[in-house]
Amino acid sequence: MPRTLPQFSGALSASTVLRVECSREGFARARSFTRDTLCGWSLDHRCDDATLVITELTANAATHAARRCPGVPEIRLGFLLDPTHLLVTVADADDHPPVYTPAGVSLEEHGRGLCIVDALSEEWGWAPTPPAGKTVWARLSTRPATPCPPL
Repeated sequence: MPRTLPQFSGALSASTVLRVECSREGFARARSFTRDTLCGWSLDHRCDDATLVITELTANAATHAARRCPGVPEIRLGFLLDPTHLLVTVADADDHPPVYTPAGVSLEEHGRGLCIVDALSEEWGWAPTPPAGKTVWARLSTRPATPCPPL
């Protein structure tokens, strides 16, 4: 079931968007853009998680949307920042919702990307993007991760 994009708790601090092609070069560009953007926003401590989330969402869009929507080779990445959260978005031209398969249900090689997104984000969801397509989003905290206690 689609969910609207989450509301931000405060004023929007920054935002940026990138269009990438569904190709190996496009995915590398998406990862570099994510790292560069977050480092520029002094969120180096969130780069690994955000890059993994973007990688999984972009791979899903390329795998499913590009196959179902020939002639639409682009995916749009977005980043919105407020004082406490980073919202990452991946939009594509496919109207089909993302399919979440809970961890441990499948032994397939593929299909675990949304489990990774779910584990790394505070929340995630998707919303239709009129006139066609959808935007899948994930909200991550901007706070540094709490270190694990020593054993």
